[in-house]
Amino acid sequence: MADWTRQRTWDEVNEGDELDPVEIPITVHRLVVEAGANRDFAQIHHNTEVAQAQGAPEMYANNVFIQGWWERCTREYIGLDGRIRKVGPFRMKIFNVVGETSTTKGRVTRKWENDGDHLVEIEMWTETPKGVSVGPGPVVVSLPKA
Repeated sequence: MADWTRQRTWDEVNEGDELDPVEIPITVHRLVVEAGANRDFAQIHHNTEVAQAQGAPEMYANNVFIQGWWERCTREYIGLDGRIRKVGPFRMKIFNVVGETSTTKGRVTRKWENDGDHLVEIEMWTETPKGVSVGPGPVVVSLPKA
């Protein structure tokens, strides 16, 4: 769980730092609520029969949901004063299906300054029990300087 009273600064970040993983159990309830929130009513994301008819093993999380996991994992690392500049691109490799738990992870790969901004690139990915499902892909953030 994130400590929102603490703010990470650019000076404390090092290439190779690992982000705390975020685990998300994928439930029918979560998929239905998420479909309503982002208005993606494609039934493959909340109807087993439709998903299986399209070749998926089960109903599964969509891109926007996965992007949200990446943003949550990133936000917990950078704190409230950090700014997410860019997410992705990323590619879905296997389905994040109902009944499984997906875990989003990240690692700092680059740190630099540009026009007064203190930037960090994080390599993110999401795993299921079957392996890497999404990514790796980049997230670029800016952080306050100490």
